Amino acid sequence: MDLSGKTAIVTGSARGIGRAIALRLARAGADIAINGSQASEALEQTAEEIRALGRKTIAVVADVSSAEDVSRLVDSVVREWGRLDILVNNAGVTRDGLVMRMSDEDWDAVLDTDLKSAFMCSRAALRPMLKARAGRIINIASVIGLMGNPGQANYAAAKAGILGLTRSLAKEVGSRGITVNALAPGYILTRMTDALDEKQREAIKSRIPLNEFGTPDDVAEAAAFLASDEARYITGQVLAVDGGMSLG
Repeated sequence: MDLSGKTAIVTGSARGIGRAIALRLARAGADIAINGSQASEALEQTAEEIRALGRKTIAVVADVSSAEDVSRLVDSVVREWGRLDILVNNAGVTRDGLVMRMSDEDWDAVLDTDLKSAFMCSRAALRPMLKARAGRIINIASVIGLMGNPGQANYAAAKAGILGLTRSLAKEVGSRGITVNALAPGYILTRMTDALDEKQREAIKSRIPLNEFGTPDDVAEAAAFLASDEARYITGQVLAVDGGMSLG
């Protein structure tokens, strides 16, 4: 999978899945704009690792739930490199709680960051992509958007919305050479799974046919494939990277 000469934006790429995707795309030859909602040591560390791979990078601090910040993010890439080939909508937050106790603020925070940001980033990225008549948009959904989960109605709704956005946008822009696909990770080894105790880990593993958690690199490999020319005839699809968990 050769991405030489390509440029990419990966939102929420300071750590976890976003970081792994940014590094994998860089290893494939792409120049990467990384993003976080605030300046951090983790964001700069990701940038340093990309440079160590011999690729160019810019770190753009932007709140992707803000239309103004999204425009600045995309404009920064086009101004820096003159093109935008790949957009990975990865930024997300959780504000878990039962529906009867969930505040409007917690609902809105998750929908704005996990769903509305993907819409706004895609809309902004389409301007240079449509001019080039080529592009790849990859939305990071979740197995929770396929299955639902108690205590995560806001997160499940946002990630299910990502699936509808992916399929609709794929139909809108396919004739211009732009593909739009989604990845639906299952339980991936991140800070969230680090907080689980052994009993919780074993209970979750019992629901996964492969009987293990995934890694950020598992998701990153799938993203690199969807970003590549090898996936040129794939659009509007949802690929679950979940060890079979969504099979039920």
